[in-house]
Amino acid sequence: MTVPLPGSPLRSWLYVPGDRPDRIGKALASGADAVILDLEDAVGPAAKDEARRTVLDTLASGAPAYVRINAPATPEGAADIEALAKAPESLSGVRVPKCEDPGELARVADTLGVPVFPVLESALGVEHAFALAGAHPLVAGISLGEADLSADLRTTGGEALAWPRSRIVVAARAAGLPSPVQSVWTGVRDLDGLRADTEAGRRAGFFGRSVIHPAQIPVVHEVCAPDPEEIAWARALVERLETATEAAWIDADGRFVDKAVVERARWLLALAGTEGQH
Repeated sequence: MTVPLPGSPLRSWLYVPGDRPDRIGKALASGADAVILDLEDAVGPAAKDEARRTVLDTLASGAPAYVRINAPATPEGAADIEALAKAPESLSGVRVPKCEDPGELARVADTLGVPVFPVLESALGVEHAFALAGAHPLVAGISLGEADLSADLRTTGGEALAWPRSRIVVAARAAGLPSPVQSVWTGVRDLDGLRADTEAGRRAGFFGRSVIHPAQIPVVHEVCAPDPEEIAWARALVERLETATEAAWIDADGRFVDKAVVERARWLLALAGTEGQH
């Protein structure tokens, strides 16, 4: 399985329960671009303390990972933040669920000093999308929690989430953040459905996906891979830039090329991890 080069966008974000060291080991070896040790939904109330200890032990072993904490305004979230404030450098970042308040998110970032990724799971969170995206320099990406959002909106998902999805894409890019990561596909065995939905998400401005089972990882990676013909076109365009003197031109296929087209070419090469490699 191809691993993206350092600095390349992450494609797969695999959730694993923070209180299951057996599953954590498998997750770290799964080939996912990012592993999220979950202290929130995947951990029952009686196992929260155990999960925190297991997560800290995992990070102490040097394994790079992200952590999803409980909502910061809850007692469990406050305990998570206190514990992670002493975490080793292997803590790559923190997903912050139920985000609605930019000030609260900024306080989490100040306390932890690592990249934070707010998850918007309510109507109010979506309304505050741009403010949350720019709440602190350590905000590294925003995403939706679609199951909770659907419940808050009293919808059944699908087309009803089209506007919140567009909102999150626009807010992320307006704040200079990467394209948002798609929410989880809960049909673990429905890989065809996962593929179709991830393809639709990519066309809509998302990149990468949260996953809940290793079997979903190859599908997400395949969808995220640029088409070889697109890469060849992008590489040729970037090579042309080395000798180009004009700001815009008509390429060999008769297509107009300007700054926006060049930016797309560089994005495609970044996805492939090939920019600058001729």
